[in-house]
Amino acid sequence: MAETHVLFVEDDDVIREATTLALERDGFVVTAMPDGLSGLESFRADRPDIALLDVMVPGMDGVSLCRRIRDESTVPVIMLSARADSIDVVLGLEAGADDYVTKPFDGSVLVARIRAVLRRFGHAGGSGPGGPAGEPAGERGVLSFGDLEVDTEGMEVRRSGAPVALTPTEMRLLLEFSSAPGTVLSRDRLLERVWDYDWGGDTRVVDVHVQRLRTKIGQDRIETVRGFGYKLKG
Repeated sequence: MAETHVLFVEDDDVIREATTLALERDGFVVTAMPDGLSGLESFRADRPDIALLDVMVPGMDGVSLCRRIRDESTVPVIMLSARADSIDVVLGLEAGADDYVTKPFDGSVLVARIRAVLRRFGHAGGSGPGGPAGEPAGERGVLSFGDLEVDTEGMEVRRSGAPVALTPTEMRLLLEFSSAPGTVLSRDRLLERVWDYDWGGDTRVVDVHVQRLRTKIGQDRIETVRGFGYKLKG
């Protein structure tokens, strides 16, 4: 099995070195950079399998770096934030990050979150969107919802005939909705099915990704059911 290459951008020397060692002990190949500009250069040169970006780094902050990466690639991105209630968490998710981890973090928790993201993206022995590890229930093929078409085999989405570019996380979220149109899906279920959480997680991850998905497939396509979750209009 090919080794997984991690780009880690963190300006704190102690955290950067300790986390790098911990990840390497778990079998990851790590390129660690102290600022956003060198992180972007490394990303373009090495094309890592996943990026870990601290929010507050010099030169180019982690949110801006995430946007630049997302403009060029669908590689998974995990943001690292010092405060769970920080607006930076939401900004990072809105910039295209797939998940976030709050500092200080336990090394085993970080590794678990990395492996969960990689499984969703088809790395590290996992399966990609629609594969065995996260395949939604329902008939395979092309599903139609008004002007929206979801090809669950080709992993393609079209709106009014035009292709819609989704990140793998957004695609998995849409597959989950399209497998049960008209059914209310709770945030906890979506965290478990899409983000592979078998423990409680922050539902802001779900809310921000639903908003991102709405901007691409239509604001009125996914309905909020207050107090319960979301559903795809059939």
